Amino acid sequence: MDESRYLHLADDALKKLESMLEDVDADDVDVERAGDVITLTFRDGKKCVVNTQRPTRQLWLAANARAWHFGYDEASGRWLDDKGQGVELFERVAAIVKEHAGIDVTSR
Repeated sequence: MDESRYLHLADDALKKLESMLEDVDADDVDVERAGDVITLTFRDGKKCVVNTQRPTRQLWLAANARAWHFGYDEASGRWLDDKGQGVELFERVAAIVKEHAGIDVTSR
């Protein structure tokens, strides 16, 4: 995938994450976007960070002392983990939000 397509898809994904969380009370989950990085800060002080990785054409997610790397799967149109475990970016973020804030969010 060329860089232009990657940047478009990555920006769409970050916008989708923001949209998923737009109705969540900022006291429960503070959402901050700075360029190509989204940081979620939970009431318990824990953080979740999603950022672009241009050299690898991936989105990286860090939370709970773990990291996931997601590549865009053209066949399914989804951001899937690079370990082949079927973990999808938006589902993983939703699970992290549920764990730390007790709130169900879904991708739209």
